[in-house]
Amino acid sequence: MQERGAVAPLTARRALAYAIAVAVLVADVVTTTLAEHHLHGVSHVWGPFGLALVFNSGFAFSIFSGRALPVTVLLCIALVGLAWVVWRVRTFPQAVGGGLILGGATGNLGERIFGGHHGQVPDFVTLTHWPTFNVADAGVSVGVVVLVAALLFERPKATP
Repeated sequence: MQERGAVAPLTARRALAYAIAVAVLVADVVTTTLAEHHLHGVSHVWGPFGLALVFNSGFAFSIFSGRALPVTVLLCIALVGLAWVVWRVRTFPQAVGGGLILGGATGNLGERIFGGHHGQVPDFVTLTHWPTFNVADAGVSVGVVVLVAALLFERPKATP
């Protein structure tokens, strides 16, 4: 009988990344559900913030709108790649950024597939001079900034 290779351990960095991803996913599902059930019309909240329920069939900022099926297929492929990248995080900042991106991508993909809006994602947070977005979009955007900053500003470890 042949032995199988050891499974890579779930390190603290990986656990943090996946915990953040789950938190973003849960926050997105809860806020999207609340918005769909209770948000009717446009509401000004405070300063530049408002709420208005709209549906987006494209990527972020409505890029490729009207192409829900190809966008969904591309997101499925990207999500597999993201999960692999998150599995390989080396530092805590990378784990935070990767977790935010993975959670947001999972939330948006889940809404496209299971949301009942024909591949469209509900967006509901409005800003004065910014496209309407949701919690998953915010997770992806903040995660990209954190991950890029981590990759640009982390010092490489010296090899002995």
